[in-house]
Amino acid sequence: MKVGLIRCQQTEDMCPATTDFKVMKEKKLAFEGVEDEIEIVGVVSCGGCPGKKAVTRAVEMVRRGADTIVLASCLTKGTPIGVPCPHADQMQSSIERKVGDSIQLIGYTH
Repeated sequence: MKVGLIRCQQTEDMCPATTDFKVMKEKKLAFEGVEDEIEIVGVVSCGGCPGKKAVTRAVEMVRRGADTIVLASCLTKGTPIGVPCPHADQMQSSIERKVGDSIQLIGYTH
């Protein structure tokens, strides 16, 4: 599995994505059941509200080899600030439309 991780720009200064990387390495939570080696192709932010850059950044990570795009839990669950991104669903559906069915999309990490 080659992962492109998209995270919330608002939480970058308080979260270094340590837990995201840990659950990938240990194949837990969103990565439970993954048998292949997990390689991180890239880590980017959504570009800031309302997350319009997430789509082009996802496309670029796919171009660079990602077969899976993952929206970090800071976007979809609000970790660590407790407020999920109000644009997360729109971001996810826009990414799905743009990258197509050949790319797996995971909506959280932990």
